[in-house]
Amino acid sequence: MTDAWLGIDWSGSKAARLPGIQVAEALPGTAPPRLLPGPQGGGLWRRTDVLDLLLARHAAGQRVVAGFDFAFAYAQRDRGSYFPGVEGAPDEVRALWAFVERLATAGGDLYGGAVYAPGSPVAHLYLTPAGRGAGYEHRRRRTEIDCAAVTSPHPVFKCVGAANVGTGSLAGMRLLHRLSGQAAIWPFDQPGRLTVVEIFPRLYFMRTGADPRAWRDPRVVDAALAGHGSAPYAGPALDTEDKADAVVAAAALRALSAEPRVWAAPDGEPAARREGWIFGVEPAKPGAP
Repeated sequence: MTDAWLGIDWSGSKAARLPGIQVAEALPGTAPPRLLPGPQGGGLWRRTDVLDLLLARHAAGQRVVAGFDFAFAYAQRDRGSYFPGVEGAPDEVRALWAFVERLATAGGDLYGGAVYAPGSPVAHLYLTPAGRGAGYEHRRRRTEIDCAAVTSPHPVFKCVGAANVGTGSLAGMRLLHRLSGQAAIWPFDQPGRLTVVEIFPRLYFMRTGADPRAWRDPRVVDAALAGHGSAPYAGPALDTEDKADAVVAAAALRALSAEPRVWAAPDGEPAARREGWIFGVEPAKPGAP
């Protein structure tokens, strides 16, 4: 039996203070998730604090499902490579995480911006504050294509502007590099005592008919929670989108984890073994373009 589900709204920012990181915990039953304060001033989290939290829960023997809203990998099936044309490019997911770690190792608190900085062997594949790389393409993973039946994630090679998921994903891959061998990273590993999954909070709002753009309205958040079997939210005000996303994601994780079909969703899609899978995405028909 799972002891806790953690919805974690992540951040790829280079800043020393990261209010964008929010952690919500759902416990067994139907009680609403609660936001967990971080150990930094003002209750904030650093990325390494979240890593420490997971390892501490694991060491204490708790059974935890933790969801992170960053891409666990890049598209691979479309071009047969994460980084087409790059000599020595990794060809499987753990090698990808190690590759990112080697390029970004000087970045504090798991920051990953060095991966797309000038001089990096893969910089030309990204859209960044420095501009559009010569090799940048709007590539999508299989799970992102299937997720588009409800809502479309942004491309992972995009590391600038609104809805920038790319920089957070690079920081996340550095986190996964550290967790590999200590946690079950789904769907690459079978679920274990500490299981880490990729989440997309916007999807969890929309699966219930709630509008994620209306996160400021407590009635919308409560409707999303109710759609995932949770009682209404009862904690401090959800005054940022990151907080609302974390709370709804934690409730969704608790509800979706009880559905075997959710865990089985990537089984028929070979691309998932290298690209990962967003928890709760319904698979398209096998072989669909």
